[in-house]
Amino acid sequence: QQADAGVALDGDGDRLIMVNHKGELVDGDEILYIIAISRQQQGKLHGPVVGTLMTNLGLELALRKQDIGLQRTNVGDRYIVQQLLANDWCLGGEPSGHIICRDVSTTGDGTVAALQVLAEMQLRSKRLDELTQAVEKCPQLLVNLDLGSQRADELMELESVSSSVAAAEKELAENGRVLLRPSGTEPLLRVMVEGTDAAHVDKLANAIADDIRSAISQLHAAS
Repeated sequence: QQADAGVALDGDGDRLIMVNHKGELVDGDEILYIIAISRQQQGKLHGPVVGTLMTNLGLELALRKQDIGLQRTNVGDRYIVQQLLANDWCLGGEPSGHIICRDVSTTGDGTVAALQVLAEMQLRSKRLDELTQAVEKCPQLLVNLDLGSQRADELMELESVSSSVAAAEKELAENGRVLLRPSGTEPLLRVMVEGTDAAHVDKLANAIADDIRSAISQLHAAS
């Protein structure tokens, strides 16, 4: 259609995903960046931006270059809202497209968030891809491990598992992170590794996953 941008909302309209004029995906992290920079330039950004444990490291690094902090919460827009309210901050969101602009709305609203981005395109006379080019997404690998009858909290407390995670975190230093997160709906433990080098991320994520599989096998054998 030769359109400048596209907007897609989920069923109840509280989340959005956008595409630029080339049809490239613009997710919640990139949308959050655009709005954060806009608010900063207008002198309306109070406090850091609130993201979640799944917010891409690339957003955090891009915001840091603009002297904007990122505060992470648990996954879920309700945790973002709690953090915003508790500190009287104004902006937060998730990669999935939940964006909360407290200066114009009390909850996630896809239409409101889309209008913030479109207004910024108009105000700065820039295409959507130009507004997001500062956000370089870091490679991220998610491995889902079947827990079977094992409890995630007990597994995560094992010395072999914590040592594996600590070793990976030491290798990544400030250029990456490791996250172990039990699924809220399935008997799965999610292993997420994020960093600046895709091959390194892949190696570390699979090493941790292998160590956890070994731990699960040992627990099964012991029982």
